[in-house]
Amino acid sequence: MPQRLIPALALSAAAALFASNAAASSGDAWEAFRTEVSKKCLSAATSLEKASAVVDPFGSKSFGLALVIGTPKGSKTAVTQICVYDKHKKTVELGGELTPETVTIKAPAKAR
Repeated sequence: MPQRLIPALALSAAAALFASNAAASSGDAWEAFRTEVSKKCLSAATSLEKASAVVDPFGSKSFGLALVIGTPKGSKTAVTQICVYDKHKKTVELGGELTPETVTIKAPAKAR
């Protein structure tokens, strides 16, 4: 085997190993991100009962995005609120309550 080929093969093997580890970490990191957005948004939705969050899988460059669906206390009609999570400050803000006349959202059975 030529002397130049051995370092090239070692470098290729190392690159493949790091790439596979980065991909796994990246998937774990995105799942942790989605969990964080969901928890923060649901914690902020104090006016809603039985709230659930549907999280945009990746958000935007600066923000995590979710829809929070629930029933305002004392009401029988579900509403939807837009939740914006600041990725740098790790804070959330909720938009106003959107009624079914404004927007119709059906959360999947396994919403976060």
